[in-house]
Amino acid sequence: MRLGSKWFFFLICLLVLFVLLQTLFLFVWKMSFGFSSFLALCFALPFAFLYVRFALLGRIRILTHRTRESAAGLFATQSQVFPDDEWGELSRAVSDLYGQLKKEMDKVSGENEYCRAILAGMAEGVLLLNERGRTLMANDTAQKLLGISEKIRDKTTLEIIRDVQLEQAVQDILGGGAAKTFELSLPAFSKGFEETVFEVNVAPISPSKGESAARRVNGAIVVFHDISRLKDLERIRKDFVANVSHELRTPLTSIKGYTETLLDGAWKEEVALQFIQVIERHTDRLIKIVEDLLTLSKIESQGFRLRMEDIGVLEWIDNALNEVRERAAKKNISLPVSGVSPSLHAKGDRDYLEQVLLNLLDNAIKYTEEAGKIEISAIEKKDSGEILFQVRDNGIGIPREDLSRIFERFYRVDKGRSKEMGGTGLGLSIVKHIVMAHGGRVWAESQPGKGSTFYFTLRQTPNSQYKT
Repeated sequence: MRLGSKWFFFLICLLVLFVLLQTLFLFVWKMSFGFSSFLALCFALPFAFLYVRFALLGRIRILTHRTRESAAGLFATQSQVFPDDEWGELSRAVSDLYGQLKKEMDKVSGENEYCRAILAGMAEGVLLLNERGRTLMANDTAQKLLGISEKIRDKTTLEIIRDVQLEQAVQDILGGGAAKTFELSLPAFSKGFEETVFEVNVAPISPSKGESAARRVNGAIVVFHDISRLKDLERIRKDFVANVSHELRTPLTSIKGYTETLLDGAWKEEVALQFIQVIERHTDRLIKIVEDLLTLSKIESQGFRLRMEDIGVLEWIDNALNEVRERAAKKNISLPVSGVSPSLHAKGDRDYLEQVLLNLLDNAIKYTEEAGKIEISAIEKKDSGEILFQVRDNGIGIPREDLSRIFERFYRVDKGRSKEMGGTGLGLSIVKHIVMAHGGRVWAESQPGKGSTFYFTLRQTPNSQYKT
């Protein structure tokens, strides 16, 4: 029975009850018409109240309870409480409404997870700010790059980063300004640079179409691009251009000067031979610089290939020592070899690896005083399958601030002394690139006045291949 029919039947019953009671009071108990009607109404109303209370309000309470469950996320599989009347239709409508709401909530939740995954996978740091310039969230990259904790919600950028330029840019954006891009330098938190340089993009979050036009922005998004490596490479490039220009200009100027002097008639004088010898020396220096530059260029080229072979480490070291033994003897420098097993073998390009060892030994001889000592050792690292080589001297050493740059092209710790000793400033750079081409690592340790130790690693060839 439909709800309308039930109410009609209830009203008919109530009217019949009222008429019967009125007739009883009027004709049986001989009361007046008005008083009989009043008493009949007083008896009929409680029945109407009880019906409404249990038949109507009870159903409203049940439907309200189901609605609250749905609002709390407890989406019932069957929420049609009254399937045969208007209450059933209302119940089904509420069920459908919350079914659609659940779908929309699942969709929004999925989109939120998708956005969070994108933010987590970004190489750039991202800060999201509300319309008051307070932080809503920061992705993992931003926390790592900026050295901030997770407890940054509702803080301003000035409280987090303490940079006036960034805070001013955010306030300009929130005031309706256009997007801005600028560079920002901060102390380094996770890299080997003295400072971290960011390219910062600050952009407004525009209000949605349904929002009031009076609100110009809903907030701002700040993106941090770490360009420290690019800045470092730019510095290296500028230094390289300046250094190579200087390195080439010095011998070319000397050659030109002596050549002009000879052309002016000095070739007839006794000093002509000395002039020619100076020209030859500077020409040899230019040739050496060009050869080293070509070697570096070849190693760094995409088509560069190593001729890999198994190398007996002890034999390889002995060959390199034979090349420098005469120069070491002139300064009375000893060249002991320690910890190198005759069965130890490495995998690499013999010619290039000999160049690595020769460059390191040549440097050590140049910067070790008379009667010094240069020790070579090779340690087998079984856990990593590598061989760790060490070239240790007790020479003048390298200042700590220069250690991170000694493998750069043309970088010299003592420029004047390096030139006097005939170095091109490219030897250690060649060492670095050859070792890296072999899949190894190279680094140095030093104390001024106590000497330096250069380390590099190579892949080891298992000894079992050489057992007979």
